[in-house]
Amino acid sequence: MENKRKGKFIVIEGLDGSGKGTQAALLAQAMRADGRTVCQTAEPTSSVTGGMLRDALGGHVKRDAYELSALFLLDRIFHNVNEKNGIRKYLDDGVDVICDRYYYSSFAYQGIDADLSWVMNMNLNCKEILKPDVCIFLDVSPDTGDKRINGSRLEREIYENTETQKRIRARFYEVFGLLKTRENIKIVDASRTVPEVSADIIKIYNELKEK
Repeated sequence: MENKRKGKFIVIEGLDGSGKGTQAALLAQAMRADGRTVCQTAEPTSSVTGGMLRDALGGHVKRDAYELSALFLLDRIFHNVNEKNGIRKYLDDGVDVICDRYYYSSFAYQGIDADLSWVMNMNLNCKEILKPDVCIFLDVSPDTGDKRINGSRLEREIYENTETQKRIRARFYEVFGLLKTRENIKIVDASRTVPEVSADIIKIYNELKEK
C-alpha cells in the first residue's frame, strides 16, 4: 500500500501588528486553491490552559514569565497531541497545518524576562512538540506594529507597547541565530503591502511543497 502523504507544518511568527492573522488566512486560501487540505490554528489554543493564558495576556490575571512559559508549554503539548484536532493528527492525516505563533514566541516573549535557555530547552527537548517544516517570521518595526494595533484594537495585551516590542524583536533575532543550523526560518519584510508580503510567503510555500 502506498504511504499517505504527510502534511506540511508551517508556523507564522512576528511582533504584534505584523499581520500574522491576515497572512495566515491568505496562505491557507492559496494552498486550498492548490488542492491542499489545510487546517489553520493558533496559540494560545481554545483549551482550558489557553484560556488561562489569554486571561494573563489580557492583563486580567497577573503571572510572571516563568508561569507563562510553563502554561504555554502545557498548552503546546495539548496542541500537538490532542487526538481529535491536534497538530500531529492533522499532519498524519495528510492535512497541512498553518499555526499562528508557536514556540518561537515563547522564546522571544517570555524569554525577555525568564531564563532563555530554560524556556528553549523545555520546548525543544519535549518529544511531543513537533518541529515545523518552516517558520515564517513577518518582520516589522515596533513602531509600525504599534500604529497597526492602534488602528485595529480597542484594548492592548501586556506585551503590546513599543519598548517591550523592541526587546522582543531583538530576542527573536537572537533566537533565530541560535537555531539557524537546526530550524528552517524565513524572514519576510512585512512592512510592505499585504499582497507583496503574501506573494513572498506563497513563494516559500511553493518551495516547501517540492521537498
